[in-house]
Amino acid sequence: MQQPLSPQATRFIFVTGGVVSSLGKGIAAASLGRLLVERGLTVTIMKFDPYLNVDPGTMSPFQHGEVFVTDDGAETDLDLGHYERFIDRSLSQLNNVTTGRVYLNVINKERRGEYLGSTVQVIPHITDEIKSHMKRIAPGNDVVIVEIGGTVGDIESLPFLEAIRQFRHEVGRQNAMFIHLTLVPYIRAAGEVKTKPTQHSVRELMEIGIQPDILICRSERPLTEDVKRKIALFCNVEFGNVIESRDVPSIYQIPIEFNDQRLDERVMHRLNLTGVDPDLTAWRSMVQRVVAPHDHVRIAVVGKYTDHVDSYKSIQEALVHGGIANDVGVDVSWLSSDLFTDDNRARELLATHHALLVPGGFGDRGIDGMVQAIRVARETGLPFLGICLGMQVAIIEFARNVLKLDGSHSSEFAPECSNPVISLMEDQKHVTDKGGTMRLGAYPCRLQRGSRAADVYGIPEVSERHRHRYEVTNEYRDAFLEHGLRLSGLSPDGSLVEIVEIPAHPWFIGCQFHPELQSRPTRPHPLFAAFVAAAASAKRKSRVNIETAALVETADKR
Repeated sequence: MQQPLSPQATRFIFVTGGVVSSLGKGIAAASLGRLLVERGLTVTIMKFDPYLNVDPGTMSPFQHGEVFVTDDGAETDLDLGHYERFIDRSLSQLNNVTTGRVYLNVINKERRGEYLGSTVQVIPHITDEIKSHMKRIAPGNDVVIVEIGGTVGDIESLPFLEAIRQFRHEVGRQNAMFIHLTLVPYIRAAGEVKTKPTQHSVRELMEIGIQPDILICRSERPLTEDVKRKIALFCNVEFGNVIESRDVPSIYQIPIEFNDQRLDERVMHRLNLTGVDPDLTAWRSMVQRVVAPHDHVRIAVVGKYTDHVDSYKSIQEALVHGGIANDVGVDVSWLSSDLFTDDNRARELLATHHALLVPGGFGDRGIDGMVQAIRVARETGLPFLGICLGMQVAIIEFARNVLKLDGSHSSEFAPECSNPVISLMEDQKHVTDKGGTMRLGAYPCRLQRGSRAADVYGIPEVSERHRHRYEVTNEYRDAFLEHGLRLSGLSPDGSLVEIVEIPAHPWFIGCQFHPELQSRPTRPHPLFAAFVAAAASAKRKSRVNIETAALVETADKR
């Protein structure tokens, strides 16, 4: 006989997707999580990814998008970034589980003899392993939201769907619920939306024993009451549990849209949860700054993967957060570093921008273009932020064009170069495996008193997340200092350079870590807030210069 959880026990919300991929299950889960947080509940969100990689750390950004790194050093799916930004809570390795990790754990247990001679099968061994991950994350949380990656009907997702079906049976219907995100397409030739794909998707779920409690319907057009009633009737859900989710200018509007349709209220009622009424005043004010800012700035992001913006999802969002802090909209130009073929071309491409950001990446493609872009920013006073590889390339540019060191490069890209100003970290020299072996996770950084970095943060020591193998070569530190490059952030033992800046420049900072990973819409990261402020200042200065030049020209004509 199943044992129902107590009124104080953890509740589980399972979010699945149907019809097509990329509908936004992660955003929907994160938005619901935000609403439940606003109701005073302790919420965490986890994602099951159906691919066989143990984690996404070795996957191409073009295939998978950004790898989001947690404080404990887990390389995870980019949706965890959405979860953290919406529920304003740091997550961990426990929050992202892949098919690869599940099978690896099961095989390791089998090799250790933990199954006592049993034939190891998908049911019960794989499904039990999946359920164990959900149970492990439950303590200390009122609600666990579980997103199932992929689309209903995919072979890869079946063990996860079976596991959550079993899980609700075990914990009791009153303690778990299913939300299905689906597509209601608008057929332009017919001039109407079509519900049949949603009906088929729900039917496929029901065939494996899962009846959705709530449907979230993605659509370009508003859904009429008649359409919602039709969906409710054919999909066997209550009329009020058909939630519309249209495209909006900002993802941060989605919690407001859901709240307006009482999604959180229905979830609270369905799971017999108690909490406070949500106060979205601060959230609405933040969203207003995103959709109707008082001014705009243009920032160039020059990187290797700019054709696939999901590769820089956290940077994209952190720039939005920096805009929130300054009440400006950030218009991003995603520019491939391959376009920066020479100095003239670099100056031409950056001429209409108010700041330059060079993000992280791997491999030697496009490095010379980054060098060209950074040189223009350094020489013209254009505000600059370099992140991870971006900081390393700034070091290379400074060594080549200020220190005049021939053959300056990174040993990652040019192992035989004469001046390896960036080199492999000592504790990485004997590492052979690629997966999960970089310097990963949160590490402390001490800031130099009186530096711009210390002024930006306002505290003497910070903790930031890292993902790298290479660092500034310590033998060149004195030369950098003598030529005006300040090493304003170091590891506590002083062995690793974490932040560099040019005091004589209006705003030029490079950091070895990834500040974007800790930025939230309600708490913009200090570096991004200061960077966008510098861009806004550069715009104002440019505007004054243009107006002054126009006045001078008018006076000359007289």
